[in-house]
Amino acid sequence: MPKDFLKDVQNRYDVVVIGSGLGGLTAANILGRQGRRVLLLEQHYKLGGLATWFKRPGGHIFDISLHGFPYGMVKSCKRYWSAEIADSIVPLDGVRFDNPMFSLTTKYNREDFTQLLQTQFGIAPQVIQDFFDTARGMNFYDEQETTTGQLFEKFFPGREDVVRLLMEPITYANGSTLEDPAITYGIVFSNFMSKGVYVFRGGTDRLIKLMQKELEANGVDIAINSPAEKVLVEGGKVVGVKVGGRTIQTPVVVSNANLLNTLFNLVGEEYLDRNFCDQARAVRMNNSSTQVYMALAPDQTVDRSTGDLLFSSTAHRFQTDLLLSRDITSRTFSFYYPDMRPEGKARHLIVSSTNARWEDWSNLDEESYQASKQDLIETTLDALEKYLPNCREKIVHVEAATPRTFHHYTMHYHGSSFGTKFEGLAVSRELPQQIPGLFHAGSVGIIMSGWLGTINYGVIVSNDVDNYLMAAANQASLA
Repeated sequence: MPKDFLKDVQNRYDVVVIGSGLGGLTAANILGRQGRRVLLLEQHYKLGGLATWFKRPGGHIFDISLHGFPYGMVKSCKRYWSAEIADSIVPLDGVRFDNPMFSLTTKYNREDFTQLLQTQFGIAPQVIQDFFDTARGMNFYDEQETTTGQLFEKFFPGREDVVRLLMEPITYANGSTLEDPAITYGIVFSNFMSKGVYVFRGGTDRLIKLMQKELEANGVDIAINSPAEKVLVEGGKVVGVKVGGRTIQTPVVVSNANLLNTLFNLVGEEYLDRNFCDQARAVRMNNSSTQVYMALAPDQTVDRSTGDLLFSSTAHRFQTDLLLSRDITSRTFSFYYPDMRPEGKARHLIVSSTNARWEDWSNLDEESYQASKQDLIETTLDALEKYLPNCREKIVHVEAATPRTFHHYTMHYHGSSFGTKFEGLAVSRELPQQIPGLFHAGSVGIIMSGWLGTINYGVIVSNDVDNYLMAAANQASLA
C-alpha cells in the first residue's frame, strides 16, 4: 500500500502553511515557537522550494539555485531560526566581472565599489556618495514612478559601463530590470553593499535539515508529498484545507505557493472581489532561469583565484533582453569549493545560471526540448572553457534545468524563479482583507525575492497571523 503521509496529521490546527519555501518555513517556525499548533504541507518530497538540493552518484550534491545574499541573513536567521544556522553564514571572498567593457574582482561592498567607481571608472567622489545615499534612503513606501534606468541616468548619464557594474548582479539576484521601479533596485543593492555577499556553509542540504530540526523542536507538524487541493472558505472566512482527500480544519492559512496559484486555484475567484481579481490578473510574473550543474572528477580542482561568483558576458552592451535571450551571452558561474561542504567528500562543483523566459521553453515538443537542453549544456561548457581550460575532460557529470524543470518541481506559474513583479506585493498584502484568515508569504515584488526577502516576508506575515488570532480570541472571549 502507498505510504500515508498524512497519517499523523491532526484534524484541526491553528494555522496551516501551504508550501515550504523559505517564507513558508519561517512563518511556520515563528508561529510554532509562539505556541500555535501549525501544520506545514509540502507537495514535494523535500522541503525548501527553490532553496533545496539534489544528489547524484559519486558524492555530488548540488544546490538547486545560486544563493548569494546580504549580511542581513545572519541577523534574520539568528533571531528567527537558530544560532547554529546564523553561524554557518559566511562571506564570499571573490566576486568577479568579466565582459567586453571591464574585467575586475571585488568584495562587492560599498567601500570597494566606491574605490572602483572612483579609480577605474572616473566617477567624482561626491556623485558616488550621493548615489549610495539615495539608494540607501529608499524604502517600501516611496513613490514608484522613477525607474531604475532613470536613477542611473540621473547619476551616471551615458555610462553604460557603470550601469553594468551596478545592475548586472542584481538582475541575476532577483530578476529586476532597468524598467522596474527604482526602489526595487535600491533596497536590494544597498543591502548587499553593507557588508558584501554571503553564503551558507554546508549547502542547502544542511540548511534545510537544520530548519526541519528547529521546526520539529517547536512543535510544527510536517507533511511532505502532500499537495494542498483547496483552501476552504465559508461565511467569507477561511475554515480549512482539503489535502489528500481529508479536510483539515483551521481558521488561518498561510500560502507559500505562487500568488496567482493561491488566488485562482487554491481559493477560487468566486470568493474574491471582482476588482481585486482584475488587479491580480494584471500582476506580471517575474522571469525564470536555466541552470547547468557540473561536477568535476575527484582528482580535478578549480584554482581558488577563479573566484566564487563570476558574472561573465560576451555582450558588448548591458541589455535586459540580452540577459533573457535564448541566444545566451551572459552567464553567472558559481564555483563550489570543498570547504562549501566541509563534512562531505572533497568535490569541486560549478553551477551556471542564466535568466530565461518561460515562453522560450514551454511549447517545445519533447525532441526539441531535449535538444535545447543539450545545446544549453554544450554552449555553457564552451563558455566555461575560458575559465577552466579542458573543462570537458575534467567534468564527470553535467545536467541542465530549465523553466519547465522549475515549474514541474515547484508548481510556480511559468516556472518563475522570483515570483511576481513589484505590483504583486500589494495584492499579496490585501489578501486578508479579501478573505479573513488567508495570508500569503510567497515571493512577491522584486524586494521580497531572494533568500533574505522571502525569510523576512515570512516574518512579517507570521506577525500578521499572530495579531489576527489574538484579535479573534479577544472577540470570542467578549462574546
